[in-house]
Amino acid sequence: MIVEVVGGADERPEVRVVETHDLTSLHLALGQVTDEEADEALRAAGLGRVEGETGHLDTAALRAAAEPAEAPADWAQRWDAMLEQARSRGWAADDGASLQVHVESAAGA
Repeated sequence: MIVEVVGGADERPEVRVVETHDLTSLHLALGQVTDEEADEALRAAGLGRVEGETGHLDTAALRAAAEPAEAPADWAQRWDAMLEQARSRGWAADDGASLQVHVESAAGA
């Protein structure tokens, strides 16, 4: 799964959650936006924030944005497995409310 922050209409960054079927990896991809613009867009979308080279995504908001309307029967189980893997690697907050994710920035942003 990828959370993207890309340039949108009127030069305002947009946040999109894509590849929601792939619950084996999760990262934050920044298009031609600054870290500050990405942080502002994520906060406005209620999905999280950017701190340096680390993204922090709200678990409940991410699930709400990512879960397909007609999710496959095993989607929730795969979601839980993804969260457990994040916890086991120290990428989840103690209360499980957020996940730390790698930030990939576009060149020249």
